[in-house]
Order: sequence, then structure tokens, then C-alpha cells
Amino acid sequence: MMANFEFAKAYGNSFDINNFIALANVNPAAQSISRDLLVGASAIFVWIVSESRKLDMKNMWIVYVGTFLIAFAFSAPFFLFLRERRIIELEKNN
Repeated sequence: MMANFEFAKAYGNSFDINNFIALANVNPAAQSISRDLLVGASAIFVWIVSESRKLDMKNMWIVYVGTFLIAFAFSAPFFLFLRERRIIELEKNN
């Protein structure tokens, strides 16, 4: 998350997605990690949406927005925490 703040500090307070993508693809190593993260984040995001609907979880917009504004490294563990709480809640009601 700190890298996001450093990016904003170095390249201006407004987020330029085109510049961000260009920098994420500046060399083969950056391309590799960027694409791995894109695939991983996409898969996790699809699972989060699917699982949250299946469990009828409320206020998931926080997780969805956090995936893109912070990082999926934030939203995935946060979702797992919320998911576990929801499962416990459902078990108590049954």
C-alpha cells in the first residue's frame, strides 16, 4: 500500500492509470509480476463476488472497492475474515 502513496507522491496527487500501467510494464520483470498479480487478483475477485453472493453477505462494496483502491492483498484477507464471521453467524441461526 505504501507504494501507492509513493507513486502518487512521485507522479502527482491524481492517479494516472495510463502512467501506472506503463510503469508496471517498463521491463520484463515488471511485466511478469504485473501479469501474475492481474491474474491472481482477477481470480480472487471473481471468487469473492461469487462467495459473498452465495453467503448473502452485506456491505461487500468495501471489499470490492478495497481490491482496486488499496490492493487485493488487503481485500482477500479482509474478505476471509468477514466470510468466517458470516459462516459462524449462519451456523448459530441454524
